Amino acid sequence: MTSLNISLPEQLKAYIETRVESGDYGTPSEYVRSLIRQDKEAKLDDLKRRVLAALETEELEITREELASSNLGDLLRAKLKKAEK
Repeated sequence: MTSLNISLPEQLKAYIETRVESGDYGTPSEYVRSLIRQDKEAKLDDLKRRVLAALETEELEITREELASSNLGDLLRAKLKKAEK
């Protein structure tokens, strides 16, 4: 694993320490990793919701060529941005 140093206001540091002391997390790093995983899951859930909504309205069209030449996540985000305008 690699490390990352971040600066936090004292109140946030104290909050993280409280969460660790409560036994919910073993270390501050474990808590931060959990928050990052939750954020990633929320973003993925939002993308899924938006794709399903676009598919229901038939506003989302993706060609085989687009799929072959693009990253699927980037392609979907770009298509959804156009469909939501």
